[in-house]
Amino acid sequence: MERIKRNERLSAMLRILSGTPNRIHTLGEFCDLFGAAKSTISEDIEILSDTVVRFELGEIATVAGAAGGVRYRATVARGTAHRELSAIAEKLCTPSRLLPGGFLYTSDVTADPSSAELLGRLLAQRYYHKQPQMVLTMETKGIPIALMTARMLGVPLVIARRDTRAYEGPAVKINYIAGSDRSIETMALSRRSVTAGQKVLIIDDFMKGGGTLQGMVEMMREFQAEVVGVGVMITTAEPQHKRVRGAKSLLILKHVDMDTGKIEIVPAPEYAEKGPDSTPKKAL
Repeated sequence: MERIKRNERLSAMLRILSGTPNRIHTLGEFCDLFGAAKSTISEDIEILSDTVVRFELGEIATVAGAAGGVRYRATVARGTAHRELSAIAEKLCTPSRLLPGGFLYTSDVTADPSSAELLGRLLAQRYYHKQPQMVLTMETKGIPIALMTARMLGVPLVIARRDTRAYEGPAVKINYIAGSDRSIETMALSRRSVTAGQKVLIIDDFMKGGGTLQGMVEMMREFQAEVVGVGVMITTAEPQHKRVRGAKSLLILKHVDMDTGKIEIVPAPEYAEKGPDSTPKKAL
């Protein structure tokens, strides 16, 4: 094999690690790929780890144990999170986004690849320590950020439907309470989607009363799966009491004035400009 220079190895390793977030790669994989000794690869990893931290690109950490190795996690520094979320909040506060019925138009933000990736990074970062094995969302607006969250966690995405699909096979259907009018809605999920005992992270784009999110929690009970967290892009400040407990939000919708068109959206308190850094420490 032609001798590979260190700068070439570093470039390739960073691309491989960042392209497979949260996946553990053994040192042996890189030794075989580059024809290098483990000591050399370990030195390369230290260089890469320092580099990504210095430039706030995430974190690269070694994982001890028989199944250990090295993994990349796409974390976001608190200052960067505040700045980016503030920019998204400002964009969403445009009066023209108000729709009849008091709804807020957000589809262009959630469907923008850059915004969706950032939101996915932030949501995944909140739940790395919970080690979810899949991400669940409800069709349709939450799909982009749920998919990005699943990518950052390195796990599959499962989508609950409002009705069954023939191409998804037999399904479980439940009724749940949704909306301020407490209407009864239906949710369906393929029996092949989830297995008993799986750790599930629920992700959605918007929460007002929390009825749909609570419906997904109840759906997971039907599958005997464990819900390890609930994350959303935007939560309304009112009502304060939500049907689902423990949901974590990136943005807070504090006020909407339909007469003046004024909208007030701010980053969640965890992403305030001042305060303790919420970036997780390296996990060994």
